[in-house]
Amino acid sequence: MCTVCGCGSGETRIGALGGGRPTGGAHPRPGTTLAWRPLGEPAAAPATPPPAPPRAPDTTPGHHHLDFGSGPAHAHAPGLSQVQMLRIERDILGKNDARAAENRTWLAARGIFALNLVSSPGSGKTSLLVRTLQLLGGRVPAAVIEGDQQTEFDAERIRATGVPALQINTGKGCHLDADMVARALPRMELAEDSLLLIENVGNLVCPAAFDLGEAHKVAILSVTEGEDKPLKYPDMFAAADLMLLNKVDLLPYLSFDAERAIAFALRVNPRLRVLRTSATSGEGLDEWIAWIEAGLATAHARRAAGLQA
Repeated sequence: MCTVCGCGSGETRIGALGGGRPTGGAHPRPGTTLAWRPLGEPAAAPATPPPAPPRAPDTTPGHHHLDFGSGPAHAHAPGLSQVQMLRIERDILGKNDARAAENRTWLAARGIFALNLVSSPGSGKTSLLVRTLQLLGGRVPAAVIEGDQQTEFDAERIRATGVPALQINTGKGCHLDADMVARALPRMELAEDSLLLIENVGNLVCPAAFDLGEAHKVAILSVTEGEDKPLKYPDMFAAADLMLLNKVDLLPYLSFDAERAIAFALRVNPRLRVLRTSATSGEGLDEWIAWIEAGLATAHARRAAGLQA
């Protein structure tokens, strides 16, 4: 159990790099995907929970919400004090940061430019990744780490472009961590001076706290979400260096206020760079590719300087 975010442990599975669907079947192997019932089949009746004890209403003037993030740990876990939570969090994140530093050193020594793509589910991360790899067109050696609780669906979409992708299934876990990435890197046979794209589990909370050893976190906010997301989930946008405002081709059909969303993001993180992108129309993708190529050039230059030193 990760006490920082409450997600499970002991469920992680790292797949083969080539992967793909198993021979002789068009579906993932049994156990890979959580079971679902066929359409029309009635769901099992849930167990009836015991009734909660009655509580007196809070009649304090002005108290119209509960805030569990106001303590020193900025979180709440039943049975743990704020001091205990802080101690556990420092231990977990300290170990993660040490592992992330090892990953960063390993990547830098090989001139590999690594990006950690983070967002809520449905933001269009995978579609944007596919389009990005198509536009790079093999000019740059690239590889992808896919993070999901279950399935290899996204990894298979990446492999269809001809780019190798390694799937990490986190089980009950709601984010990738540095140790998962460290265990994945030796399996990937990454080329020197290459691009590594890490698609994190869809979640705007926990991935913000876990450094993977990447050069940059890239936050993706789609226009099908609320423009107030940067204020509601500030840690993620504070940790990012770049925000992609994605699916902008849909703006004519939505009431989403793009300028307001960008202003909220910059209020959280004034140094944040913002690009408007669409994998469908291609808007902003030239700027996105140019940003990646500039990062690759920087990684290559630092590696060359290290070799000459």
